[in-house]
Amino acid sequence: MRSFWGLMFAYWFTDRWHEAWGLAAIILVLTALSAMASVWFAEASGQLVSAIAFLHHPENPTTLKTILSSAATLATIVVVKEIGFTAVRHFFSTSLHRKWRVWLDRRFNDALLDRNHTHFHLQQGPAKTVPTKAAVPDNIDQRIQESIKGMTGGAIGLAMGVAGVVLSLFFVGGKIIETSTEVSGLEFFGSYASACLTAAAAIAYVPISTLLAAKLGAIQQRLDVRMQSAEGSYRRELTTLLNRSFHVAAAGGEGAQGRLHRRRYLEVDRTWASLNILTAIYMGFELVYNFFGSRIVAYAPGLLPYVENKISLQAYVTGAELANAIINDCSWFIHVMPDIAQLRANARRVTDLAQAIEDVQQPREFHARTGLSELLYDEQHAQSGLSIEHLELMHPDDDEPFIRAGHLHFKSGEWTLLVGDSGSGKSSLLRAINGLWPHGRGKIVLPRSVRTFFAAQDVHLPAVSLRELVCLPDADRSDAEVSAALGKAGLAHFAGDLVEEGRDNQSWDQLLSGGQKQKLVLARILLLRPGLIFLDEPTSALDSEATIAFHQAIRDNCPGATVISVMHDATPPKSAKGEEFYDSMLSIADGTVTKTPMTRQISRPVGPARVRPRP
Repeated sequence: MRSFWGLMFAYWFTDRWHEAWGLAAIILVLTALSAMASVWFAEASGQLVSAIAFLHHPENPTTLKTILSSAATLATIVVVKEIGFTAVRHFFSTSLHRKWRVWLDRRFNDALLDRNHTHFHLQQGPAKTVPTKAAVPDNIDQRIQESIKGMTGGAIGLAMGVAGVVLSLFFVGGKIIETSTEVSGLEFFGSYASACLTAAAAIAYVPISTLLAAKLGAIQQRLDVRMQSAEGSYRRELTTLLNRSFHVAAAGGEGAQGRLHRRRYLEVDRTWASLNILTAIYMGFELVYNFFGSRIVAYAPGLLPYVENKISLQAYVTGAELANAIINDCSWFIHVMPDIAQLRANARRVTDLAQAIEDVQQPREFHARTGLSELLYDEQHAQSGLSIEHLELMHPDDDEPFIRAGHLHFKSGEWTLLVGDSGSGKSSLLRAINGLWPHGRGKIVLPRSVRTFFAAQDVHLPAVSLRELVCLPDADRSDAEVSAALGKAGLAHFAGDLVEEGRDNQSWDQLLSGGQKQKLVLARILLLRPGLIFLDEPTSALDSEATIAFHQAIRDNCPGATVISVMHDATPPKSAKGEEFYDSMLSIADGTVTKTPMTRQISRPVGPARVRPRP
């Protein structure tokens, strides 16, 4: 799926092949019937025009009844073609579009949300706007939502158009050959002379115009890619604003945010202006092309035999309508060239994403493009605990480490407090141990078959039920277990809402306070009972009493768990009996990590004490 044709064919050879090919067969049959209807339309048009022309003929006049009958036949053909064939075909083609898109959407979502954390790694490299071989796709959400939809719809339309051209050449071309006649000066073609003239007119007129349309389409493709990128960037800023609207309002940052929006939209406006100019040029070209094709080129081949009285008016009009049908069907590429350009633009954005997802399947090699990526992970016996050896963490494109650690060992069941100045790299160290920091060198040895739990500093809750939020990442826990965990975490009053996704039209992420979200994290720990727990400021929104309760709950319900926790408080919490929760302290100072027993620690580099809000 990393190439255009790979994306085109993947769906058709999966376990859904019967669905795909079944719908395609129905569409093909309806396309063939539509091509046959074009022949019926041409014949009925010739009969109607002939009946009108002979209405006042002195020797063989037609009657009004004949004219009305011919008109009714023509109208019936139009209704059957447009409703019975074209509209029904549209229903089946849109159904195929919907099912194809569902399949591709699931494939990309499964790839992004795999155990490899592909969605995370994809966003760690530089954006496409940065000229580097390691650039990652921008606006991934737009590529999955809009580009896949546009690509699949465009591909189906393209296939239908090609099928229409082929079937039209077969049915309509066959009728042109059947009704062909001799033409003076072209006697060597015999009775196929007028058919050869029609073919020559189409061959001379359509390809040259198609070449010009392709040149304009190539320009539009580049503009479409640029437009999608600009639209995606602008939409991302609007989404970001809605997610952080409180912070913008609290800081009075509307002016700065507005200037950022204007810069993002400026690129949209400039690209749109270029597209408008190109669209106007293409529209004028297409309108002129259609006029000459239907009114001059289509009627020219049969004019000479009609002048020579070798064919009747009815045969002349029928031949012209058939020629017009051929030209119109063969001109399908011209009519949909803007759509083809859009298809290619969408396909390019989707294949870029597919290629990036494939690259990320080897995270070390992927991140090595933008910096040193030599972090090694291994396992050892659970009783041996956690070990870190010669660890150095770096930023992308920077060879100088901002964190160094020689040999660190954390015994099974040991509680360690991680401290350091703001920006010293505490969160980065926790991420590296959990495989979520890409750049650096060293070795991290984790306890084998021990469940790990990492609570990040910011708690963001997806819009799912409360039960799912507590069970993450598991789903096979009973309601009784979940309710018990909520009760132990101090959230018993929410136990009756396990199946709800929120209250009062608000999701849990909007409804819960910062302290309640941290208690929800505690509920997860108490439910899952991991053996290795990493906490990044887990009680920053809790008061001292709730902080003690937080730690005591883990101590009581997760016996033997190894805990490494980041805290900014000047004094670490103690139990209600005055006992230390933490056994050791991990300090980061001047980029160096040292570990000492808590009992020998006199002072440590921490930030100023803060007053904690009550949740």
